Amino acid sequence: MKRAIAMLMAVTLAGSVVSCGNGKKNDKNANSGKSVGIAMPTSTLDRWNSDGKFLQYRFESAGFDVDLIYSENDATRQNNDILAMINKGVDLLLIAAVDGTKLSGTLETAKEKGIPVVAYDRLIMDTHALTYYVSFDNRAVGRLQGEFVRDQLALDSGSDSYNIEFVAGDPADNNAKYFYDGAYDVLEPYIESGRLVIPSGKDSFDQVATPEWSMDKAKANMKDTLAKYYSNGTQLDVVLCANDSTALGAAQALNIVYNGKNYPIITGQDGDVANLKNIVDGKQAMTVYKNVRDEASVTYEVCKMILDGEIPTSKLVEKLPIDVSFDSESYNNGVKYVQSYLLLPSVITKDNMQLLVDCGLYEWDSAHKYLELTKTS
Repeated sequence: MKRAIAMLMAVTLAGSVVSCGNGKKNDKNANSGKSVGIAMPTSTLDRWNSDGKFLQYRFESAGFDVDLIYSENDATRQNNDILAMINKGVDLLLIAAVDGTKLSGTLETAKEKGIPVVAYDRLIMDTHALTYYVSFDNRAVGRLQGEFVRDQLALDSGSDSYNIEFVAGDPADNNAKYFYDGAYDVLEPYIESGRLVIPSGKDSFDQVATPEWSMDKAKANMKDTLAKYYSNGTQLDVVLCANDSTALGAAQALNIVYNGKNYPIITGQDGDVANLKNIVDGKQAMTVYKNVRDEASVTYEVCKMILDGEIPTSKLVEKLPIDVSFDSESYNNGVKYVQSYLLLPSVITKDNMQLLVDCGLYEWDSAHKYLELTKTS
């Protein structure tokens, strides 16, 4: 099957957009000698591996030196890694934080040395050192999950009630609360009307948060919930999981201890390979996909302007072949509103996985059944 890789391909899908931007060529000579320090949270998830590799490729292709470090979900280690890059004299720091609340002291050192800091995907809190934030519309991620559940259960018609449980993300990740709030805002009217019931009573973010987005912790928490509230065969209709690693944990728990006769709707986010396989096999209903190449391309353009001594503004979005918005009023990191570039996520189901292949990030396996990450992703 031929792969269509273009500068921009937008496909409208359930109110969301999949775009396949590959960025622009740049003059390597103009960037020679400039260095970018990229700090990623962990190498244990497909998502961060893909982000790190493609960001590195994007900057190195343009002639920048790149120092890429994974801190394996250890906030102290990430602080030390970033300090090492500061001492090495990088020209810019691009950080996807392990814990966005624990970097302010380290980043003051960067500010003192005149090193600009850009937050990637996760907002960094309590620091004036942060210049820009590039991410997807995080509340929209949750809204897409909630709307998918609403539509699958036809909650706007009929009178049947359904049981739902929530599995949220890492409380140390500022995005996790946005994901949860986006989904809950959509579903709250149906919870209040009784169309959706939460047998465990766990209806707050703190009650359902999963430290480190851990699959094992999500699995343990779901096993506990199933044992306490579903052991008698009570039917569970929906497990609204914030991302794919927690969705894997929930699916494993269901396979072990769930006594219901149905298989619930499970949501996710990221498009991890194992979860795409689960979608094909009917063990997960959907994932919210965030195109790494698009996010990396927008990030590159923001960072390139900073390194060139320019000030990125809302006008940058007009130059990008990617659907992105500029927001200066929504993301407050505790000391200031951070100027943000926000991309639109997309819903992926079993029926439209070819879109991921068309974006060039995935390819079909030899049996043309499952998707695999491409070697260049």
